[in-house]
Amino acid sequence: MLNNSIKKLVQYGLETGLVPACEKNYTINLLLDLFRQDDYEEPQEEYRDVDLEETLGELLDEAVKRGLIEDSIGYRDLFDTKIMNCLMPRPAQVQEKFWKEYEKSPETATDYFYKLSQDSDYIRRYRIKKDRKWTVDSTYGTIDITINLSKPEKDPKAIAAARNAKQSSYPKCLLCMENEGYAGRLNHPARENHRIIPITVNESPWGFQYSPYVYYNEHCIVFNGQHVPMKIERNAFVKLFDFVKLFPHYFLGSNADLPIVGGSILSHDHFQGGHYTFAMAKAPIEESVTIPGYEDVEAGIVNWPLSVLRIRHKDEKRLIDLAAHVLDNWRGYTDEEAFVFAETDGEPHNTITPIARKIGDTFELDLTLRNNITTEEHPLGVYHPHAQYHHIKKENIGLIEVMGLAVLPARLKDELELLASYILEGRDPAENEMLEKHADWVNEFLPKYRDINEKNVMDILQEEVGQVFVKVLEDAGVYKCTPEGRAAFKKFLATL
Repeated sequence: MLNNSIKKLVQYGLETGLVPACEKNYTINLLLDLFRQDDYEEPQEEYRDVDLEETLGELLDEAVKRGLIEDSIGYRDLFDTKIMNCLMPRPAQVQEKFWKEYEKSPETATDYFYKLSQDSDYIRRYRIKKDRKWTVDSTYGTIDITINLSKPEKDPKAIAAARNAKQSSYPKCLLCMENEGYAGRLNHPARENHRIIPITVNESPWGFQYSPYVYYNEHCIVFNGQHVPMKIERNAFVKLFDFVKLFPHYFLGSNADLPIVGGSILSHDHFQGGHYTFAMAKAPIEESVTIPGYEDVEAGIVNWPLSVLRIRHKDEKRLIDLAAHVLDNWRGYTDEEAFVFAETDGEPHNTITPIARKIGDTFELDLTLRNNITTEEHPLGVYHPHAQYHHIKKENIGLIEVMGLAVLPARLKDELELLASYILEGRDPAENEMLEKHADWVNEFLPKYRDINEKNVMDILQEEVGQVFVKVLEDAGVYKCTPEGRAAFKKFLATL
């Protein structure tokens, strides 16, 4: 059985190009060593179009049977990464191939690297396929919705083992360069099949990789070679454009650098980008503005629920200068009437979520104004999803959501399926502990629909979830899309 599974996996490596034909025997021997087997006889069966998930499942079952690992998701994920590392080219080989492809075009290089990241199972295609994705129309354009199901649920055994495991500060975080090739542990994912492309950003060493949980096409992460905190400052804009000049077919953006409105890893300077056009990028400028000293820069307020100033110019240095000017003004800006406070009790509140891209020969930078002030009424943030929408989205509105893609929690899959059955049966969701948080929402939207049946109930629920996300984005907007909100926004722009 093991010999057949090894042959299938090596064939997969040959088919995908992970394993050159001359390394076939070498790869077989690495796999035999991993399974502590001394001999091998080539099976007679021939294999084509090998299913990686199925083959890895066979090998993991064999590892459990041989007592090499415990039978739990955590241990299986650590071990299947070891298995895939037997097929992987060394980092130097990946880097050499990447830059050879780059000589043809930046897009050819990223095509190669993205395929490698999937073929190697670093991006687990079979899990990504489980994510629920749909779109909804809104007054701001077509919004993307996804329920994230690609991160495996940890089983109790793995959680207990991780709790009892020796704490380690290596690697310092999930974004550090030291993750490349790291075997992992129950409280830190295995990265033996992970490869990083070194690049130079702002005259310093940075890394370019893909996210293992691709939320959109070619979802990449660009990160500082040093473990230093994120900071939105002039150099942040320089870094964004350094990358966009290297890879003009990709956008690159940064989470804000303050809690609540920031990202999940503020301790390590990094950006996210990719080959995808979000609704925000498609949203038009609704009102042009002229900024003194920057009359040559096209600028305007974007028709978007968050407060976005878009600036465009063929010389990115003009955008960097203007963005730094906007940021400096916004950091210290207070407008009590609009409930915008630069700081309270010494705690700063104003920052920016920036997104850079290149369209033809013109650079474009979206500057999203953020504020993380809290009140008794809104203890999680005034410009954060309000409590009435927490049944759908309670988490921070980070870069990806800002651009118009909802990353919703996995719990919603089961909740929506159960909710559909309750609606069809005419039952009250408030009677169910899992569903009671959705009861007011359901009662609010149900009267809009005359006919709800098995064929359309899930479409209706998805549409209504999408509309809640639009409201969440509106909550996150410092200046609302109202005459009063626009007047307050322009009042700030006048300070520039």
